Amino acid sequence: MDSVDLEVLKNSARWLEEGHRVLLVTVVKTWGSSPRPEGAMLAVRGDGHVVGSVSGGCIEDDLIDRVRQRGIEQTKPEAVKYGISAEEAHRFGLPCGGTIQLVLEPLTMASGIAELCAAVESGRLVARTLDMASGHVRLEPAQATDGVLFDDDRLLTIHGPRYRMLVIGAGQLSRYLCSIAVGLDYQVTVCDPREEYTEEWDVAGTTIVRTMPDDTVMDMKLDERCAVIALTHDPKLDDLALMEALKTPAFYVGALGSRRNNAARRERLKEFDLSEAELARLHGPVGIYIGSRTPPEIAVSILAEVTAAKNGVSLPELLQVEGAKAAREIAGKGEVCGV
Repeated sequence: MDSVDLEVLKNSARWLEEGHRVLLVTVVKTWGSSPRPEGAMLAVRGDGHVVGSVSGGCIEDDLIDRVRQRGIEQTKPEAVKYGISAEEAHRFGLPCGGTIQLVLEPLTMASGIAELCAAVESGRLVARTLDMASGHVRLEPAQATDGVLFDDDRLLTIHGPRYRMLVIGAGQLSRYLCSIAVGLDYQVTVCDPREEYTEEWDVAGTTIVRTMPDDTVMDMKLDERCAVIALTHDPKLDDLALMEALKTPAFYVGALGSRRNNAARRERLKEFDLSEAELARLHGPVGIYIGSRTPPEIAVSILAEVTAAKNGVSLPELLQVEGAKAAREIAGKGEVCGV
């Protein structure tokens, strides 16, 4: 889950502890375009204070007005739809043809919000099942492949820690990439044992470590919500990270470099007893092909590919650097790192 939704849960737990009535609003289904994904949350306090979002703003205003005028009178969850007609979609700021279904859940101390926050902050992935008829809640371990499920009788939502990103190398490209990654809500760790690179590192929202890359990968205990990107251009550092990262469940492992360097890297990694399946997981050359030349453009290219992998989107070959460059016969000077 992202940090916005985690703040919704944490504020909800605090408000309940303070004795406030709280209405938790969850996006459960969308049709057409929608500003927020399924699972996005909003909490409205009994006096109209709000945290989170489920739309571009107009639905939030309607929910706040509803609470201020009527209070939180309901005792059981209910499902509501916004944007059924073109006029209503326009009034609530939904894109053309967009419809959104929400579950409005009045929270109590028995709703398990505090317990859920504690589990997420300890690094666990949790499934929360809400019975629509009774309001009863069940918390249990979830799988990384689980998603939001709503069938009118129950609502299943998945809650877990923020996605993590490990970047190997603290050079100029890493600065741009990490700045954007923080904005994408990754918990970013930068690993570089070279003091000349790390002593000036000052990218806000990131953690810098100076241990060797293979030790860092093992110490972080990477899971399915992690990405690893090697950017040093130094095989002694990049390969150390990759040979360990490719053995983990990380959803993305990539390395910067030309097609020639990538082929050589794969040959080197074979010497570390990596299987063909593990080597096949390596994204390299890293990024999608957008003709990028400058460090900011290359950072955008890399994070576009990471985002696609995170969201389960398979990219066509002509968007992948190797396929695109082969098709365009681009192999001249200036294309060593550009993606």
